[in-house]
Amino acid sequence: MPRCGRGLTNQERIEIAMAKRAAGWARNAARAGWLGAVLLVGACAGAPETSRVVGDDGGPVPPAYRILTGWTQDNLADVVPALLRTCRYLQSLGPDHAVGPAGEAGRVADWQPACAAAAGLPPRDGAAARRYFEAWLVPVPLNGGEGQEGLFTGYYESELNGSWTRTGRFNVPVYRMPARNGHRLPSRAEIARGALAGQGLELLWVDDPIEAFIMEIQGSGRVQMPDGSLVGLNYAGQNGQKYYPIGRYLVDQGVTTADQMTMHVIRSWLRQHPDQAQQVMNLNPSAVFFRLRSSGDPRGASTELTPRRSLAVDPNFVPLGVPVWLDLHDVPVVPGGLLRTLVMAQDTGGAIKGPIRGDYFWGHGDEAAYAAGVMKARGRYFMLVPQAVAQRLQTASRP
Repeated sequence: MPRCGRGLTNQERIEIAMAKRAAGWARNAARAGWLGAVLLVGACAGAPETSRVVGDDGGPVPPAYRILTGWTQDNLADVVPALLRTCRYLQSLGPDHAVGPAGEAGRVADWQPACAAAAGLPPRDGAAARRYFEAWLVPVPLNGGEGQEGLFTGYYESELNGSWTRTGRFNVPVYRMPARNGHRLPSRAEIARGALAGQGLELLWVDDPIEAFIMEIQGSGRVQMPDGSLVGLNYAGQNGQKYYPIGRYLVDQGVTTADQMTMHVIRSWLRQHPDQAQQVMNLNPSAVFFRLRSSGDPRGASTELTPRRSLAVDPNFVPLGVPVWLDLHDVPVVPGGLLRTLVMAQDTGGAIKGPIRGDYFWGHGDEAAYAAGVMKARGRYFMLVPQAVAQRLQTASRP
């Protein structure tokens, strides 16, 4: 933490050097193809004491964290349970296991000291959580290019009723991923006509084809069985055919405008036109397949999703399991439309592609469904990595 008007600590020298090396980081990141810019704000060396930056709790804000607008207003204690679950997952891997496809966020060994420190955090203590993140991790902007923003949508977990066996009520199959064996997988329309029937691919059966369709768009769901138990379903794969948003068809038909199109509009139209619903859903040839969620093993980083603290990302650009700071605007259901919060990159999705693209997990139920359905925000994000990883990125960027 900077204490202006006196000599710098070694940590502050590191932070200043990282800021000065931002251009070199950007060149290296561009070659790596996943990081557009790394800009860390330097400490206030030589500045008067009046420039000292403090948070709402009166504690100083380290230079590296001053680029995160709203950092001190977020209740960071809320994200600690999700972080601890990710740490437990990392502990199940070897120390040399890469975090990210090419080790963009280092290796498991880099995270072990931070995870050990996180285990000692007191529950529901926002100030302690903030001190933890500032001491152990460094924010790194993830950009397609300096100043660029991307699209951030929302999702929720659909809740359906189902059965392990087919009945008169439960007659809509939910399929597991078929083996490709070098062959083209059938389209949605072909699947609806029975292309996968009789192959033992049915995970279970549900009673609502529209909610099953929406679950495919969301990428995960929960099914309540006749005995009251809940079965989790996670994304397992896709049939390889191009996704077509049926909302575009409804706009073309004059049902609504592009600005007003939401998942709520799609669901309502399908409900109101049962004789046309399957035909319109079949316009989207892409089909999603599922797998059963085992205990503590959802998609992505193999850890339970947390409402409002989990984010689906493109793992080709954002390593799964890392903390991510969101800085979004135009979010309809939050005050002022601004969503600035710390989440965990714990999920993936078939439509989540690109360097600045995210899907924010709102949770379960009607309120979450509405919030997810109307979210088409713009913004940027930052990943938090151990200081050792940030220092290696700095070193690698040097000519």
